[in-house]
Amino acid sequence: MTNHIKPAILMLLFFTVLTGVAYPLAVTFIAQIVFPSQANGSLLGSDEQPVGSELIGQAFSRPEYFWGRPSATSPAPYNGGASSGSNQGPINPALIDAVQARIKALRDADPSHSEPIPVDLVTASASGLDPHISPAAAAYQISRVALTRHMSPDSIRELVERYTEARQWGILGEPRVNVLKLNLAMDQRLK
Repeated sequence: MTNHIKPAILMLLFFTVLTGVAYPLAVTFIAQIVFPSQANGSLLGSDEQPVGSELIGQAFSRPEYFWGRPSATSPAPYNGGASSGSNQGPINPALIDAVQARIKALRDADPSHSEPIPVDLVTASASGLDPHISPAAAAYQISRVALTRHMSPDSIRELVERYTEARQWGILGEPRVNVLKLNLAMDQRLK
C-alpha cells in the first residue's frame, strides 16, 4: 500500500509547486516584462497618483467633463466587483424611467441643445463598466463642456478627434472615445 501512497503524495506535492507556485510566478514575470501597463491594471494618471483605469468607466457628473455611458452596476456605479448589465428589457418600466431621467439630466445640463441624444449616453453597456462613448456621444457634449470650461468648441472638438480610437485592426468594433483619457487631457490643457 505504501508503494502507491508515497508516489501519489510526491506527485501531489510536485504538481502543487509546479501549478500553484512556479507557473503563476512565470506568467506574472513574463506579463510584467512584456505587458507592464496591462499587467498592472492599465492605470492612468501619474505614477504617484493614479486616477483610474483606462479599462473601467468613471462616474463623471460635473458639467465641465464629458460624461460616459451610464453604469448598471450596484451598489455604486462602475463597480468592478459587480460587473453586469441591468437585465431590463426594452419594455421594462424601470428601464424606460431610467432612460427618461438620463435624457432629462442631459437636457437640463445643456438646455440650448435640441439635437437627438446618442443612445450610448442614456443606456448602460452589457458589463456596466464601459469606459468608452461613441464619437457622436462626445460631439453631443462639446457645447456644454466648452461653455463651462470657457474654451472654444473647436479646441474641444480637436481634442475629441485626437482621442477618438479607430476600429481595432481596422475591422473590429466601432470608433470610440475613452472618457477618462479625454477628461484628463482637458485638465492637462488647462494647467
